[in-house]
Amino acid sequence: MTPERPRAAVPADVPEILAMIRELADYERSLLEVKATEAQLHSALFGPRPAVYSHVVDAPEGEGKLAGFSLWFVSYSTWLGVHGAYLEDLFVRPKLRGRGHGRALMVEIARACVERGYGRFEWSVLDWNEPALEFYRALGAQPMSEWTVHRLTGDSLVALAAGENG
Repeated sequence: MTPERPRAAVPADVPEILAMIRELADYERSLLEVKATEAQLHSALFGPRPAVYSHVVDAPEGEGKLAGFSLWFVSYSTWLGVHGAYLEDLFVRPKLRGRGHGRALMVEIARACVERGYGRFEWSVLDWNEPALEFYRALGAQPMSEWTVHRLTGDSLVALAAGENG
């Protein structure tokens, strides 16, 4: 059975997307780190200058509103000289996994990349999340083992902005 093709998220999807962001964070053992609000998510997706994109898969009748979502933004490769896509989140509700929804969401972003002439489609995966790693390997994705992700947040970000770090 082929899953329903994902659709672009609409403003009415924001509460359900935020709920799934929380479900994903809970799975990743980071629920307390989620600070996003519906207003922030709505602004990012549908404000005057949207900076992120989201696709959703509607749940089958009787299974809730949405089966899953992706949230991604445009990146840029100085080496390739073209834009790319960076997948921030991909989530399919556990009871609806194994039906092709995750793959369909990935295909939708890959299509956007090809149609727009983007040269890369990238994302990060927790090293302990073997089901996700296996899923991505099955799609043909390759890990970037020689790269380490770094992040500045909170007080460290504010201190650097003030010229206090380093």
